[in-house]
Amino acid sequence: MDLFDKLKGRPSPLGPFTSEGYGYYTYPRLEGPLGPEMKFNDNDVVVWSINDYLGVGSNEEIKKTDTAATEEFTLSAPMGARLMTGNSTEHEALEQELAEFVHKPDALLLNYGYQGIMSAIHALVDRNDFLIYDELSHACIVDGKQLAMADKSVFKHNDIESFKKQLFRAAGKMKENSSILVVTEGVFGMTGDLGILEEIIALKEEVPFRLLVDDAHGIGTLGEDGSGTGTQLGCQDGIDIYFGTFAKAFALIGAFIASEPPVIEFLKANARSQVFAKSLPYPMVVSARKRLQMIKEHPEWREQLWSNTLKLREGLKEIGYNVLPSESPVTPVLTQGSTKLCQDIMRKLREEHGVFVSGVAYPVVPKGTVLIRLIPTAAHTDAHIDKTLKAFSAIKDFVETAEAKISA
Repeated sequence: MDLFDKLKGRPSPLGPFTSEGYGYYTYPRLEGPLGPEMKFNDNDVVVWSINDYLGVGSNEEIKKTDTAATEEFTLSAPMGARLMTGNSTEHEALEQELAEFVHKPDALLLNYGYQGIMSAIHALVDRNDFLIYDELSHACIVDGKQLAMADKSVFKHNDIESFKKQLFRAAGKMKENSSILVVTEGVFGMTGDLGILEEIIALKEEVPFRLLVDDAHGIGTLGEDGSGTGTQLGCQDGIDIYFGTFAKAFALIGAFIASEPPVIEFLKANARSQVFAKSLPYPMVVSARKRLQMIKEHPEWREQLWSNTLKLREGLKEIGYNVLPSESPVTPVLTQGSTKLCQDIMRKLREEHGVFVSGVAYPVVPKGTVLIRLIPTAAHTDAHIDKTLKAFSAIKDFVETAEAKISA
C-alpha cells in the first residue's frame, strides 16, 4: 500500500481540529505585539493562553537587549553544533548562571526543551535499567520513554502507593548493573498541581534511584527566589537531574538540564539532539542571560503573577465554576461536556466577549469532560481580570444547560 494513501485513513485524535478547525481551534493566529491584549481574527482580545508568566516577552529593556545582540552577532552565529564549532563564552556563562539559579553544581544548555529532555532520557538509561514515570507526564517525557531501551513502567498520577508498587517491582528485578530512573514533573501543565516530590524522594531510603524532574512550569514562578518547585517544596537537593525550559517564564526558545558535573559531562557527549544539532544562536543566549538576570532582580513580577492568579481563580469560583485545586498559576476550569461544548465555550468567549481562551476535550482529558485552561501572567491587569470574569458569568447559563443535558 502506498504510504501517502495509508496516511489518509490513519486515525488521529487531533485530525478534525487540524482540518476543519484550522486557524481557529488549532493553529490560531494571535497577532500584534506580544502581551495580554492581542488581535485574533482582526478583533481585540484579552489573551489567557500564552505562557509568558512574568511578562518578560514585552519588557522594553529586554527588547533592547535582543535588538542589540542580533545587530552585533546576527542569528547565524555561532555556526555548527557546540561539540564542534558552536560553543562560546556566552553559552558557558549562561550554563553557570542557570546552575547557580537552581542550586545545582553544573548545567547543560539545550537547543529545545522537547528534544532535549527526550534525548537526555534516551542517553541516561540502557537496556539493563528501569524507567518509572507519572502517567500525566508531558508528551516530551512519553516520547523520551519510547526512545529509551530501559524496562518502563508508569504509576498513577501523584499516587504514592502506585509509585511504590512500580519501584519495588523494579527493585525486585534488578541485576548488578541495573539502575532506576524516576521521571515526574514539578508542575503538571494541564492541571496545575505539583508533583509529589517529597514523598518520592523519601523512598530513596528504601530503594536507591535517581530522580529527574521536568519543571517547565515551575521555574520562574515557584520558590521564594523563583528557582522552581523543588525550592518551593524544600526538596531541591533531592532532585538529581533538574530540567527547566525557557519557553514559559523566560518567553524564549531553549532549555537546560542541571545536575552533578559527571552527569553533565556524560550528556554533553551523549545527548544526541544536542551533539548533532546547531547550537543556540548568540542573540538567544545573550537574551536568556538578560532575562534570567531580570527575573532575579524583580521578585515583584512573581508577586504580581500570584496576585493576578488568585484574583482570577477566586472570581471564577464565586461565579460557580469548578476550578481545579492548582498549586501553580495554571488555572484549569473543568466542566462536563463534549468536544462540541468545548468549541462552543471557546467561540462564545472569543467572539461575543473578546476573551481568548484555549480548551481541551477527549482524548486529552477523559471522555465527557471539558477543560478550559487559563494562564495568568504578571502583565495582566485588574481590568483584564474583570472583563474575563464578566464573560465567564455571561456564559454560565449556557454551560449549566449543557451540563444538565449530560446529567439527564
